[in-house]
Amino acid sequence: MTTTANHAYGYTDLPELMGLMTGDEKHSPAATSTLDALWVLHDRVLRVSPETADDPGRDRFLLSKGHGPMAYYAVLTAKGFVEREWLTGFGSYDSPLGHHPDRTLVPGVEIASGSLGHGLPLAVGTALGLRAQRLSDPAVWVLVGDAELDEGSNHEAIAYAGPAGLERLHTLVIDNASATWARPGGIAARFEAAGWSAVTVDGRDHEALYAAFTAPHPGRPHAVIARVEPKTS
Repeated sequence: MTTTANHAYGYTDLPELMGLMTGDEKHSPAATSTLDALWVLHDRVLRVSPETADDPGRDRFLLSKGHGPMAYYAVLTAKGFVEREWLTGFGSYDSPLGHHPDRTLVPGVEIASGSLGHGLPLAVGTALGLRAQRLSDPAVWVLVGDAELDEGSNHEAIAYAGPAGLERLHTLVIDNASATWARPGGIAARFEAAGWSAVTVDGRDHEALYAAFTAPHPGRPHAVIARVEPKTS
């Protein structure tokens, strides 16, 4: 439970917060597919707050699946990064809350995203940068969609991160059966083949998500594949 502008917000408030965002091009299925994983991650795992958003020792969360960011904005509001009043202007000309998050406009946002295939390589670079600075404590998390893994840039990032032993790197894959190309053995097998730790869970089960997010993976990057209902539109 988090207090924002004298109001306490929890998971049950997220649908109401999302409902304040109206207009065209909402990409509602893309947003709702990420809701539970985003909440568990921000509520119970990530070590970052509005007060520590610029602290070098903070955990980093990168939203690569940047289209349909309503769930992300709702979670950021619940956690005190974003003012509730901003939500009603979502996607309008003068609103900081665009159809794709902008790191220069939205507190708590680490990268400007929307061009699919960029987030995971950026997360690899972030983990390498932290290692070069001898900052071994911050964790790096990146959320991607299953269809986004069709992008070759992600395969290169996966192939590099495993042998590089980027233990503080974590990839959260939201699997709503949108990918064009099947992967023999499933998504987890692709990561495991490159030396990652990987686990597949029900993307609506908060306790299963938390257990997967916090599973030990010494010496290896970690991937959590969160399966949700198939995309229908």
